Amino acid sequence: MKTADIATRYLEFFRKNDHTIVPSSSLVSDDPSLLFTVAGMVPMIPYLTGVVPAPSPRIADVQKCIRTNDIEEVGRTARHGTFFQMLGNWSFGDYFKEGAIRYAWELLTSTEGDGGLGFDEKDLWVTIYETDDEAEHIWRDVIGLKPERIQRLGREDNYWTTGQPGPGGPDSEIFFDRGPAYGRDGGPAADDSRFLEIWNLVFMQDFIDNVRGKTEFDIVGELPKKNIDTGMGLERVAFLKQGVENMYETDQVRPVLDRASELSGRRYGADAADDVRFRVIADHVRSSLMLLSDGVTPSNEGRGYILRRLMRRTVRSMRLLGVEDPTFPELFAVSRDAMKATYPELEADWQRISSYAVAEEETFLRTLASGSTILDTAVEQAKSTGEKTLAGDKAFLLHDTYGFPIDLTLEIAEEAGLGVDRDAFDALMTAQRTRAKEDSRSRKKAIADRTVYSEYRAQGETLFTGYDDLVTETRVLGLLVDGRPAMRAVAGQTAEVILTETALYAESGGQVADKGTIVGSGFELEVLDVQRPVPGLISHTVSVTTGEVAVGDAATTVVDEVNRRAAQQAHSATHLVHAALRDTLGKTATQAGSLNRAGYLRFDFAWGQALSPATRSEIEEIANGAVRDNLEVSTRVMSLDEAKAAGAMALFGEKYGDTVRMVDIGGPWSRELCGGTHVGTSSEIGLISITGESSVGATNRRVEALVGYDAFRELTAERALVNELASSLKTPKDQLLGRVADLSTSLRAAEKRIAQFEAQALQQRVPQLAQSAARAGRLSLVAESLGEVGSGDDVRSLVTQVRERLGSEPAVVALVGVANGRPVVVVATNEAARGAGAQAGALVKAASGALGGGGGGKPDLAQGGGTDAAAVPAAIQAIRGAVEAL
Repeated sequence: MKTADIATRYLEFFRKNDHTIVPSSSLVSDDPSLLFTVAGMVPMIPYLTGVVPAPSPRIADVQKCIRTNDIEEVGRTARHGTFFQMLGNWSFGDYFKEGAIRYAWELLTSTEGDGGLGFDEKDLWVTIYETDDEAEHIWRDVIGLKPERIQRLGREDNYWTTGQPGPGGPDSEIFFDRGPAYGRDGGPAADDSRFLEIWNLVFMQDFIDNVRGKTEFDIVGELPKKNIDTGMGLERVAFLKQGVENMYETDQVRPVLDRASELSGRRYGADAADDVRFRVIADHVRSSLMLLSDGVTPSNEGRGYILRRLMRRTVRSMRLLGVEDPTFPELFAVSRDAMKATYPELEADWQRISSYAVAEEETFLRTLASGSTILDTAVEQAKSTGEKTLAGDKAFLLHDTYGFPIDLTLEIAEEAGLGVDRDAFDALMTAQRTRAKEDSRSRKKAIADRTVYSEYRAQGETLFTGYDDLVTETRVLGLLVDGRPAMRAVAGQTAEVILTETALYAESGGQVADKGTIVGSGFELEVLDVQRPVPGLISHTVSVTTGEVAVGDAATTVVDEVNRRAAQQAHSATHLVHAALRDTLGKTATQAGSLNRAGYLRFDFAWGQALSPATRSEIEEIANGAVRDNLEVSTRVMSLDEAKAAGAMALFGEKYGDTVRMVDIGGPWSRELCGGTHVGTSSEIGLISITGESSVGATNRRVEALVGYDAFRELTAERALVNELASSLKTPKDQLLGRVADLSTSLRAAEKRIAQFEAQALQQRVPQLAQSAARAGRLSLVAESLGEVGSGDDVRSLVTQVRERLGSEPAVVALVGVANGRPVVVVATNEAARGAGAQAGALVKAASGALGGGGGGKPDLAQGGGTDAAAVPAAIQAIRGAVEAL
């Protein structure tokens, strides 16, 4: 039975049983806490929790899923795969346990001729939650399953939750007995290799709270509407129905495995290690195909990184099978053909999908060619000296310079019998991430894979002339368009330009890239960004504004002088702020990152507490004193050892070669290693105005400041504001602070009087609210909206007073008000109501859920709230429904 046929039978069965069939949601989850749709129930969570009304009381679907937390197990077991399809049927307040069990058993055991899956009843076992007598009764007395094939298990195995307070419930799992060849007898509790889980039926009936762990939580009540959430693994059912050993050999996966076997000339089944590689290839190609089809593209972050990792593991596995040529054009096409019956969009969008796949393989093959040589050399050196571990800095060099993934380094090292110093690697990675500039991250992602620069870098370093010149004659060494080498770029295109020399500063050392133009005979290029994609090479991202530029053309780089001057002011000002911080706070206040752009500086430093206003003013005064003193700014190029001996500071996260550039401002007062551009004397900075100081972690602070003309404009604006306030308040500027304080005191007094009047008005509503009590089931219920209120305390006070008015008969009071635009709900119960089962905390949670929030409290009094003031009627109705259900 084909995989697509199983899915069709599943959907058709539930269609006949009045289920609405819905399409699969995207693999890219809407849940911000998830990168991917990791389970079939993820898209249904809003319906299961009641946050969003279900479109139908009965739903069935086939959901695409990606799960990569067990990626290392792919190919090694029968059931681990990154991409899988989950068959699900859902009931939202409609049928419950008996209906779910009946449907599952009927579909599984009905003959194929009758539209079922044709499993033999004697091969099926079930597990249930340890206290679920109802489920056991249904399986034993309604379905007729022998008692010895029903096993009770605990929370770890047979209870489902979201991991958060809210809905949960016991489940019942259905297992297939694969026979004695696969393990020992005794049912699922004894051996989950022989007894393979194929379907999980979740009976969502409880409300859980105080969640402390996967199995540590409190069941505090029943849900007013009980739901069914089931999931059957399509791939698991497929390999059982097709009589193969694992999911990799099913009809939607095996074709890729077979094509990989043909390309490698190695037979599947002949070698255990090769078999794992074949299965990894088959799984990862399909997963990559499906991710590409849902719009994910390879990158170094987030979802794109996961996709890149899958694709690169595939390339690596093919190389271990002896194939070094590109294979993605064939493997992806085979996977497309195997999957397109279920997902026709694969064929419709094939050109886009295949272009990404082919480009990623080409990029990684270049990476492997350069990185493998370095890694093989490092491995041989380590082995020759008897080392058991590959140095972390070697692994980081491969990752940082050549784009060689750490997991690949780990695999290759493991094959050679070596470990990797992962702690050292992780420390270097952490330093790199901290050093990264938030505002440049998106631009840097656009730079092509660094191996494309190897041809240009091989011709020598790019000469930077911008310390002395703002205009430089040069030649076009190379062009990249869309990340690929090109011979020319024309008007309207964005390209990267590699030059033999340039006056344009490439972003580094905290200083952003220069603005400017590159001009030549018949062309003009606007410079958008300048980076150093590999050490020694400068790349200019440009927009071709006019004409056409070609490799080999003569060109001239022209720096935007006004922007450069302002950036230099900011960079030199950063050195002064750093020196002022150390002068004020001590030598431990060292730099931990910076950003300098025209008119602005941001400086992070090691310090564990906020700066007082007086300290901040002192730092600002010292820095501006250095500006006033017109200190000389000098630079010297020397060896790193000489610079350190002279007392130069090596800044956070920077890499230094044997030769460094040392920048002095006022001699040793400020002496740092720095490759940035600077003013000639400190007075050229003009003015430094510290605008903010904040925390950027437990041990780091951040100072922000405006510099030069930007600082002057800000102070001018503040002066205008002070003058306007003084004029409006008819108060001299030197008395303005006292006048504002007096007004603030008067305002607070007026607000207090208004709050008292509002509270009195609310008190007058107590009799009316008490008279509005109506029967709701066995209880008396007051459930009303108060409209706008001053605070939640007002609602709480009113609720308790109304409860007292209602006497000793079973009564619940639930009032909802809106304070400052946010809804607040308070519920109170008397002793008789609690005896009848009414719990204030549970009722508040029901109402808060409708309001888009949460809450809780004691059984007699509880408070909650949310964000959706328009949902107040729904919150009241939720309470009314919960009380009536009692």
